[in-house]
Amino acid sequence: MTTPSSGDVRRLGVETTGIEIIDESERTAKPSDLFWPWFAANVSVFGISYAAFVLGFGISFWQAVLVAVVGITVSFLLCGIIAIAGKRGSAPTMILSRAPFGVTGQKFPGVISWLVSIGWETFLAIMAVLATATVFKELGWGEGNGIKIAAAIVVAAMIVLASVAGYHIIMRMQSILTWVTGLVTIGFILLTLGKIDWNAVLAMKPGSIQSVIGALTMVMTGFGLGWINIAADWSRYQHRDASGPAIVFWNTFGGAIAPVLLVLYGLGLAGSDPTLMDGISADPIGTLATLLPTWFLVPFLVAVILSLVSGAVLGIYSSGLTLLSLGVRIPRPAAALIDGVILTLGTFWVVFLAQDFLGPFQSFLITLGVPLAAWAGVMMGDILLRKRDYDEDALFDARGRYGAFDWVSIALVVIGSVVGWGLVINTFADAASWNNWQGYLLGPLGLGGRDGAWAWANLGVLASLLIGFLGSWLLRRGKVARQEFGSYGSDLAGATAARPSAGRGARDLEHTNGLPSDS
Repeated sequence: MTTPSSGDVRRLGVETTGIEIIDESERTAKPSDLFWPWFAANVSVFGISYAAFVLGFGISFWQAVLVAVVGITVSFLLCGIIAIAGKRGSAPTMILSRAPFGVTGQKFPGVISWLVSIGWETFLAIMAVLATATVFKELGWGEGNGIKIAAAIVVAAMIVLASVAGYHIIMRMQSILTWVTGLVTIGFILLTLGKIDWNAVLAMKPGSIQSVIGALTMVMTGFGLGWINIAADWSRYQHRDASGPAIVFWNTFGGAIAPVLLVLYGLGLAGSDPTLMDGISADPIGTLATLLPTWFLVPFLVAVILSLVSGAVLGIYSSGLTLLSLGVRIPRPAAALIDGVILTLGTFWVVFLAQDFLGPFQSFLITLGVPLAAWAGVMMGDILLRKRDYDEDALFDARGRYGAFDWVSIALVVIGSVVGWGLVINTFADAASWNNWQGYLLGPLGLGGRDGAWAWANLGVLASLLIGFLGSWLLRRGKVARQEFGSYGSDLAGATAARPSAGRGARDLEHTNGLPSDS
């Protein structure tokens, strides 16, 4: 079989590039191109619902504004730092993670990343199906399993087809979805402005510092940190001379601008009426739909579904790349298809057979967020320590400068997870009582135990992130310097001078994706 050339890929529109290094001729993206996928995946009326969750911590409007602006912006700024690695190495996030963890050791965080990605994208698909059923009921068009089946088929088909098509089609699709969802969201705001009671909003009393930190952590994990394990996937097509600060800016601006504005508007809505706030927390789509005139429900439904599909497409595309990084040797479209099938089966199972599984499912995914935060800390520390591009050959060779295992990085993730899990509690205690073992450090550290004021602050996520970052920054400085400037220095100079040729790209494809080449 002959490996498709770049021209073939562009004519077909389907990206066959997997985890191998992107050819120099394909690195044509500009930093500003990153705006579209990040904006499209995060401009959603669901952002408004987060305002109800923030106010649920018992804080004032101005405290909530601070939480939203700082939490959302900083969380996407962290994604922007990870995105720098994509430009330096022109490979997916989890392949670049081999530099700090080792070529084989990367599989440890890779499995966690794959589970988190495919899990949350399945959750988005489930929400899209349930949202469709809710709005159809509001319109009087019917209800029941028939509508849910049709919605599940359409939603799954859109997600799977786009993720299989790959980077170029997804980028074009996201630029279109940005306008559609953005315009409908503006329409929603204009139609509901009259629902805001500023006297009630500004009368909310301030909350404790524990409540502010808890809300801040929830916002950070719900927005940017939820994307951090795939952030470099979308920057790997950046030209090697692209500005690092520009990549960070466009990644941060594209991801944060819509959620910040939507959460701020949502604070006005949710703070105006306690009943509305409770309804948004329990059923965001159904409650927000009740605020709209009937004629706007169809555009509202379309925008909700498209925003959820947009996010799920990014996740499934990246989870396919992560699957390949774990050693599964199949073409990239097949990997995306496999993850898409898993998403489809999971969606049907939860929607039709086990809706009571949704709580335990979210509890499990949130638990995995703690080690993922530790991985993100290690990765960011490694990126900031490095001054040169990655040794591309060594990313695929356990005998190269990155080695098979980096036990310091692995230990930091383990330590960060142990500490982190001890400082968080299971927020789905009733639905997932088996996960109530968390929070075991809240008592011994004098933080009031599982029922204390600090229990809901989710300190474990921040602690895990800091342990990973500071540990990597302090303990791996010498090793990173030796990798870049030590005995491997002459090899790196040669690797930097000789950009990957078509022959090398074919060889990497053969090695990593299981496709034979002509070389």
